Amino acid sequence: MIDTLLSSIGHVFTLTHLLFMMVGIFVGLLVGIIPGLGGIAGMALLLPFLYGLDPGYALGMLMGMVAVIPTGDTFASVLMGIPGSSASQATVLDGFPLAKKGQAARALTSAFLSSLCGGVIGAIILTGFILVARPLVLAFSSAELFVLTLLGLTMVAVLSGKNLFKGTAACGLGLLVGAIGAAPATGEYRMNLDIDYLYDGVPLIVLGLGIFALPEIVELLLGRGSIAKDGNTDLGKGWSAGIKDVVKNKWLVARCAGIGSLIDTIPGLAGSVVDWITYGFAVKSAKDPSQFGKGDIRGVIAPESANNACACGAMVPTLLFGVPGSGTAAVFLGGLLLLGLEPGVSMITTNLDMTYTIIWSLALANILGAGLCLMLARPVAQLTRVPFAILAPAITVLILFAAYQASRSLGDWAALGMIGMIGVLFKSAGWSRPAFLIGFVLAPGAENYFYQSMQFHGAEAFLRPGVLIILGLILLAFFLPVIRKAIMRRRQTHEVVESAPSPEEDVLESRGFGGVDFLLLLMMGAAALWALYDVRNLMPLGKAFPTLAAFITLLSVIAVVFNGWRRGMIRVQQPAFKAVGVVLGFFGLIGISALLGFVSTAVLFCLGFQLTIARKSPLFAGLFALGVAVFLLGMQAAMNLYYPTGLLDDVVLPMVPFL
Repeated sequence: MIDTLLSSIGHVFTLTHLLFMMVGIFVGLLVGIIPGLGGIAGMALLLPFLYGLDPGYALGMLMGMVAVIPTGDTFASVLMGIPGSSASQATVLDGFPLAKKGQAARALTSAFLSSLCGGVIGAIILTGFILVARPLVLAFSSAELFVLTLLGLTMVAVLSGKNLFKGTAACGLGLLVGAIGAAPATGEYRMNLDIDYLYDGVPLIVLGLGIFALPEIVELLLGRGSIAKDGNTDLGKGWSAGIKDVVKNKWLVARCAGIGSLIDTIPGLAGSVVDWITYGFAVKSAKDPSQFGKGDIRGVIAPESANNACACGAMVPTLLFGVPGSGTAAVFLGGLLLLGLEPGVSMITTNLDMTYTIIWSLALANILGAGLCLMLARPVAQLTRVPFAILAPAITVLILFAAYQASRSLGDWAALGMIGMIGVLFKSAGWSRPAFLIGFVLAPGAENYFYQSMQFHGAEAFLRPGVLIILGLILLAFFLPVIRKAIMRRRQTHEVVESAPSPEEDVLESRGFGGVDFLLLLMMGAAALWALYDVRNLMPLGKAFPTLAAFITLLSVIAVVFNGWRRGMIRVQQPAFKAVGVVLGFFGLIGISALLGFVSTAVLFCLGFQLTIARKSPLFAGLFALGVAVFLLGMQAAMNLYYPTGLLDDVVLPMVPFL
């Protein structure tokens, strides 16, 4: 085995292999930086070039791309508050606030170094784990997978701030939205309002953009400043500070990389779940968690360490069982078949050299990709100094572009606007947007595994040893913060007293109540009651999960009201009219795009915005609009993308050469 391992490492460092790997790395960085494309689109882009290639070189190219996408997507998450992919949503929580403080270079440097370490640690773990993984992975039934998704839901308790019931209500609403579409057990359609778009449910990328990106853009647009607000934009210091942060939190990096690589060996648990689990782990293991969500560097390091390690872990079920551990791995599986490699036991026997080539290509690509990103971090971080009135139209177009690639339907934009409205209200009232997202992400998996558990094992599913162990971890996850808080109160250390929020802030966060709170409670209560009414005639297996989600939402809403009445609500102002007005304007932009066509509307929107709102010169505005047009049409030609056409696009685009 040692000879095979050394031979594979030697092959990885050959010049030809490195050249193919660099091609994959560059494509992966491009795909990662542009929000919405993700690994599946990038992998599909490379597949046609695999025909006739030596399997070792082709695998180098594929692995180069797979490894760096979770690294490249950090740019959008940190600098724009846009989740670059489903695996970088937790990074937004602290990465974007750091960028607002003028510490974008620090956040990016920490993220890239963490990604590098996570990828290498994941490869080392996988090298040994691949030989013993088969019996371990087979030991996980649907019952264990179901309780593992519940473990992800415990993160709601961590991310709910001072008001747990608001967090569970947000999570319940996320579960309800995640249950829209066909019931996995019976195939019956639920809560789709007879709208064709909702028959397949709401795409994750649309929901992520709506709940995080749109509210941030609205806030920064209303503020009329740059992303870095306080003027502390010394990017040079941020560079070194990021390196020091990773060194200081080296054990957090190692533990999150280990969690990421091992959990993602289980098919069906995508990187987005691991992202939240490791983020929650970082919060719970911190002595002072008060700054998480406000710009704590540990909130960047933990998920970034895990999501690169995930790419290694996802290879275990893909290579051993032919069961892809993620969407990207599914396309990778197709690439293996194109190269004549059959997943299965042969990958750890006769083709063990290929398996180690894949693993160490991943490790090397992580190092090279992170190095490239580190070189780009400082110049790209300068974007945070650009006035947002200039960046806003470009980012708005980018969000529309990314959302439309989810299902290439106008429904993507309508759903984006609706979720964006919810995100704006959540942000105005201080409700937990991550809790909503976690509920949505975990809903399909939880429902699927619950049904399978009941069908295969019945009630005994929850008495299996693995299930009991994971349930024990869940209980520990709930009670550990309480125990820790009690210990900290007893010790009353000087540091804790200093870092704790002031009594006034604490009271307002836990007891403050405003008009937006009232509106959200009304909306959630109505949504839960309507869901119960909608599923009333379905078969028991078809309505069980949405009924449970509806009751979670309703009971949480009642608990919020009762808790406020018991403790005494304090009336607070929650101004949201301007932000809601901007989102309504966004709907107008969607309508015009549907009428005139996306490309023409995007160009006219950017031109008009620069001339009238940013008050730039006609030359600047013209060049800006031209750049947007070149980007959109270039992506369309290079990646065979589609945009909604309309009255103006039908006239103008046929006159553009090379289209």
